[in-house]
Amino acid sequence: MKPFRLAAGAALCLSLSHAYAHGEQFYQTKTPYAPQQDSASYEAPPAGYQPVFTQMLARHGSRGLSSFKTELALYNLWLAAKQQDALSPLAGQLGPALEEMMKANALLGYNVPGIAKPGYGNETVQGAEEHTGLALRLYARLPALFQAPDAGARRIVVLSSGRDRAADSAYFFSRALVVKQPNLAPLIDSGMDRATLYFHKLNTRQDGQVPEATLAYQRWVESDELLARETAIHQNPRLQAAALTTLTALFKPAFIATLSTTGFASTGSRTYTSADGKFTTTLTGDDQTRISSATDAALALYDMYATAADMRHELKADFDKYLRPHEARIYAETEDAIAFYEKGPGITENGDVTWRMAAPLLADFFNEADAIDQGKREHLAKLRFAHAEIVMPLASALGLGKQLPRATTYSYQNSSWRGEQIAPMAANIQWDLYQNAAGRTLVRMLYNERETAFKPACDHARIAAASHFYDYRQLKACYKQNKD
Repeated sequence: MKPFRLAAGAALCLSLSHAYAHGEQFYQTKTPYAPQQDSASYEAPPAGYQPVFTQMLARHGSRGLSSFKTELALYNLWLAAKQQDALSPLAGQLGPALEEMMKANALLGYNVPGIAKPGYGNETVQGAEEHTGLALRLYARLPALFQAPDAGARRIVVLSSGRDRAADSAYFFSRALVVKQPNLAPLIDSGMDRATLYFHKLNTRQDGQVPEATLAYQRWVESDELLARETAIHQNPRLQAAALTTLTALFKPAFIATLSTTGFASTGSRTYTSADGKFTTTLTGDDQTRISSATDAALALYDMYATAADMRHELKADFDKYLRPHEARIYAETEDAIAFYEKGPGITENGDVTWRMAAPLLADFFNEADAIDQGKREHLAKLRFAHAEIVMPLASALGLGKQLPRATTYSYQNSSWRGEQIAPMAANIQWDLYQNAAGRTLVRMLYNERETAFKPACDHARIAAASHFYDYRQLKACYKQNKD
């Protein structure tokens, strides 16, 4: 593992998510992060306005695999094929690549400052670099805010969902700000907020009473309708044909034909030790993840392909060689379709079931902005670190995604919604607030650092027809956030 160093941030390639797609690589929500607009092209604030506050929701940075399961089931499949002499020459390299993937994830974060517990689910060095760069660009965008005469009397609130990778992102982001301006360190108040930053997984055991909006979402995730939709997506003939093409390049047809009757599960254990011998971990599969078809196997391989894009410091194995670009595109479209229905805009007839639970988070954005608009400058910034499952619903609550009717099945042909643009690694939604001497408040939104319009119904709140600056009070009224 390469040692972690603080990234300069400014050297990151612009619009990396689009570059991957243009280079015929498709990583969906595992797309490594890069800003989607050059800050030099941002609209300048109107004369007389100064930055007074900024706030953000960010997804954690690039990570490894979340748990020890899919890659183990895929390895067991590969091992059986090897024992049956059913491997192609190309597939001979897959087993060692999977072993390397498992070891890299088992040791992920070891000896990296800021990572408390090594292992699966952690941010990669790449993820730390993403949040370091994000912080440095925020600072470069708003130096007058952080260097204002009253900055030392205001607080920087940093909150995470409490999950390790979100908390680690908060650490790397905060550290970058402090390295840039050391006197910010005593202003930072760090904490955890599950209610607004982990709302999809709230439960009575940990959280007491669970909001009805969360319960409604959890019922949707377990619903027969969603299961039927996902089953239909996996039965798409294009997907099944692509899966057979992928597997035929790796395994003999006779072996592929046995998958539906044999199946391979995430069984077994592995023990890994760090190179210095000071850290050892033993992992056991959950025995619940099964590969029982060519489609299952191809999507499992796609998961490795996409994850490897986020582990460039920790992983030498090349998973790109196992998927042709047109196959990867079909698998990305499949995963986008599942995410669209499970936690994206979803089905028109189902209303806001996939994003109603984001209402308290959106209200918190407005509450923070209210305080500034009312002259209460207690906070200099509010920085929130969470997950794709939080970014996607908030985007929908803001009106940034378009639903599809029940009779229409999501595809790249009928929807512009893409995981790589909506929630890549380190995805972020930022609001910068500006005020003039008369106390008028303006707000501009950046989505993955691209100037982004609020929902079309709020166009009347723009200060000019093509401007990305909105009159805050008019915007608030448009989102019906006024309190009676």
